[in-house]
Amino acid sequence: MKFMFIVKSAHAMAPSPALLEAMHKLANREIKAGRMLDNGGLTPIAEGAQVRIIDGKLSVLDGPFVEAKEVIGGYAVFELHSKEEAVASAVEFMQLHKDFLPGWEPASCARSPQGALEARRA
Repeated sequence: MKFMFIVKSAHAMAPSPALLEAMHKLANREIKAGRMLDNGGLTPIAEGAQVRIIDGKLSVLDGPFVEAKEVIGGYAVFELHSKEEAVASAVEFMQLHKDFLPGWEPASCARSPQGALEARRA
């Protein structure tokens, strides 16, 4: 089964060099094992654009987007056997963020995390 991991953050933070190194090591392991099919980080929202339908008309809005409450920082696509395997992989990835990017871990209230990873079957 294919799963897509989407990494979201309430703050646009660049990964630390230590986090980048740890993520590359994990990605290389998963690619060699045949589980990770694709991955990547995204440029800042200031460099993006949104295409919207407003009142039946197409509208293009260049970034940054003032109303953005969460920023998608990156993604990965995996071929895994089960949702449980996807969750275990997601936990391992998020542990890297907790270990190598202090201040990115969830805020005191679990309902408003500073960082999150959404794993969904594709």
